[in-house]
Amino acid sequence: MSNEATLPFLINQDAEGNYRLTVRDIRYNSQGYPIVTGTLQDELFKTAAAAKTWARDNFQAKAGQYATK
Repeated sequence: MSNEATLPFLINQDAEGNYRLTVRDIRYNSQGYPIVTGTLQDELFKTAAAAKTWARDNFQAKAGQYATK
């Protein structure tokens, strides 16, 4: 089991240069292992900051809850 916490919001840059937001749902099984399900959002963003702002407005995301890839 990993000691790293999985952050609930993942921001990726696609091949066209747009940023995409994936909202991750993290649950734990009976042995404490994380089960992560990600949902890619339909919106495209020009910057990672715009994706963070959208996540904050729509999912009540807070600073420190973002991962980038």
